[in-house]
Amino acid sequence: MRPTVRFLNDELIKQIIDEAVNVLGRLGVEIHNKEVLSLLSDYGCKVDMDRFHAVLTEENIQKALETAPKSFKLYDVLGNETHNLAGQNVYYTPGSTALNILDYKTGDMRKADTADFIDFSKLISRLEHIASSSTAFITSDVCEMISDSYRLFLSLLYCEKPVVTGAFTIESFDVMKDFQLAVRGTEEALEEKPLTIFSCCPTSPLKWSEVTSQNLLDCSRYHIPVEFIAMPLSGFIAPVTLTGTLIQHTAETLSGIVISQLACPGAPILYGGSPAVFDVRYETPPMGAVETMMIDCAYNEIGKYLNLPTQAYISMSDAKQLDAQAGLESGMGATLAALAGINSISGPGMIDFESCQSLEKLVLDNEICRMTYRMLEGITPREDFPAVPILQELLREKHLLISEHTLRHRDKEIWFPGPAIDRANRERWKQQGAKNLARRLHDEVDKLLKSYQPSRLPETAKNDLTKLMDKEARRHGQDRLPERP
Repeated sequence: MRPTVRFLNDELIKQIIDEAVNVLGRLGVEIHNKEVLSLLSDYGCKVDMDRFHAVLTEENIQKALETAPKSFKLYDVLGNETHNLAGQNVYYTPGSTALNILDYKTGDMRKADTADFIDFSKLISRLEHIASSSTAFITSDVCEMISDSYRLFLSLLYCEKPVVTGAFTIESFDVMKDFQLAVRGTEEALEEKPLTIFSCCPTSPLKWSEVTSQNLLDCSRYHIPVEFIAMPLSGFIAPVTLTGTLIQHTAETLSGIVISQLACPGAPILYGGSPAVFDVRYETPPMGAVETMMIDCAYNEIGKYLNLPTQAYISMSDAKQLDAQAGLESGMGATLAALAGINSISGPGMIDFESCQSLEKLVLDNEICRMTYRMLEGITPREDFPAVPILQELLREKHLLISEHTLRHRDKEIWFPGPAIDRANRERWKQQGAKNLARRLHDEVDKLLKSYQPSRLPETAKNDLTKLMDKEARRHGQDRLPERP
């Protein structure tokens, strides 16, 4: 039996959805994009162009929910299926768009550069239990206008896994779409085998900017999957109650689903977000707060009630370094997310309120992810009945280390972690160098980077990506891209 966790019953879920629909039908949503407003007007929504405002109809919301796909798949650069975002399937991806990196050589938090991103991409390619890459942090050695596209470019060059990404300008979308076409070859092939997920973020409360709403339109028209990342903050820019925050999150997410499905019925989406409670003592949005995790799991239940695949920013920490707090918050978040059946879990590697990525934490989180996968397998009888013969053997031999039953089932029943997790007794630990967690993680990062194998993406595709990136850089006044080690 697969273990699960729930925070809402179906009656409460229906109340929340009904209230969110009522909010969109009475208060509406602010949308700073006249193309989107015209689209909504064409389908019967009440639109005020001067106020950039639209009131959505229950009919359009219902129709959008009917046309939104109940699942979709992702594929790597070679065209191999990596994700089936459906049902209770769970996949992990690194947190994205951090401002800093925790330097794994010095332990200092600093701005990142191209070499850091390449190391990140190489490391992700070696972490078995993190299924996709992401445009994880901003590189400071390229101009701001190409920051989005440059990170996707490096991701596709150095790692074969699909990428969770996004654009912070309208102009970035075209080249980021062209990167994917360079890998897939045609628009039809890209639609058939999606390579990326784009984050599209409404602004709380109840607002879409020109950039994010245009990205949503563009992704929908090319059938590039999107994840909706509504970010209400309980007690600040959302009601202080978790239920009230869920109502607002539902309304903001439903507004995105309507835009997506009116633009292109059947465009793939993830019902996602990155809400948090607000800690008034420090004026911070703690991603490691248990209430934040509860909101994430609860809106996932709402998404599943609507028969949609889901996403959440969870399994991360607000700690500033790799300490007990980082392990506590990340492990608890990953466990709850897995038990809730969130399909795409964004968070591994992240510390400091989503603002910093750590290579060493990625290695640790990879072990946490594997632990949750073992947990989800549950407890299954394996030739355990009748028990008398096994226990007779135990009484006779005084151990079961080499019994046939043990040898047949040990590897299925017991997961043995990598060197990041220490299970040696004290004497053996001392003999092996008495390494603490930080040292073990550092050594494992070094080992994995040294064993990196280049992406098998064909050289023609790599050359096409490079030409597109060079052209985009020159268009924005950067004549040379940073040297790539």
